[in-house]
Amino acid sequence: MIDKEQKRFRKGLKEGNREIFEEIYKTYYSPLCFYCLRYVGDMEEAREIVQTLFLKVWIKRKELKIAGSVKSYLFSAVQNFALNHLQQQKIKQKYIVRKINFPIQQLENGQNKLEEKELRMLIKSAILKLPKRRREIFELSRFENLKYTQIADQLRISVKTVEIQMSKSLIYLRKVLSDYIAGILVVLFWISNI
Repeated sequence: MIDKEQKRFRKGLKEGNREIFEEIYKTYYSPLCFYCLRYVGDMEEAREIVQTLFLKVWIKRKELKIAGSVKSYLFSAVQNFALNHLQQQKIKQKYIVRKINFPIQQLENGQNKLEEKELRMLIKSAILKLPKRRREIFELSRFENLKYTQIADQLRISVKTVEIQMSKSLIYLRKVLSDYIAGILVVLFWISNI
């Protein structure tokens, strides 16, 4: 049996009610982060996953099929996001090991070299199209490996602002690059020297 609050959340979300969405966000953000932390083991990664989830929920609110409560939907979704994240990390680690152990000459055949160069240029171009502050936050996180708290301190902004800007950057880049290559390969090339 779904209680009145959950019915109100579900209806408000479907209708695009920003106040209800903010209420859902305030109610479940922290619990979802701690739940996600159990899977990924890093609070910053957990926050990024939860931020991405909320952004996707808002963007796809009209298409969502929430059979039960919003709460159970969010916890189930964040679990799936966390498991996908772990799978991507596993693939990324295999790729790194393979790249390190693979002879350079085999990697540098004409087709692979051309595709890699084209992809690098596409990624650079997409990053350059981000708004200046968002790009700066993204580059500090992805290329200088700074944690969100370090970025917030350095830029004199809140950690929440960093989280939101990173979520927007990742969604934009996935969308721009999805036509070229699967999202998972994009992540793999980001860790290479772009």
